[in-house]
Amino acid sequence: MAKRGGYPGGMMPGNMNNLMKQAQRMQRQMEENQKAMETRKFTATAGGNAISITMTGKREVKNVTINPEVVDPEDVEDLQDLIMACMNDILNQIEEANNDAVNSMTGGMNFGGLNF
Repeated sequence: MAKRGGYPGGMMPGNMNNLMKQAQRMQRQMEENQKAMETRKFTATAGGNAISITMTGKREVKNVTINPEVVDPEDVEDLQDLIMACMNDILNQIEEANNDAVNSMTGGMNFGGLNF
């Protein structure tokens, strides 16, 4: 009886090479996207522009602007709420941009909750 040739899992060498090339291309794209995200700026506002925060995709805060009219020593909680709302908005923007970049590379494939 003749031995069956081939590779474990039935993959042919050409398919494996294509898969490796595709993985390398994807890795390069991810590195390029990561570099672009590090320099990209995101801005969020809260309280009708009373507070504005700018961050990079690397999550570094670059600017915080607070309108003096919203600073009330008797009501610090409102100011804290505005800052939290602004921060949450900007972090959601960054996460959405990261997800969009990954989805554009993977065609929307689900990788079981892996975060890129």
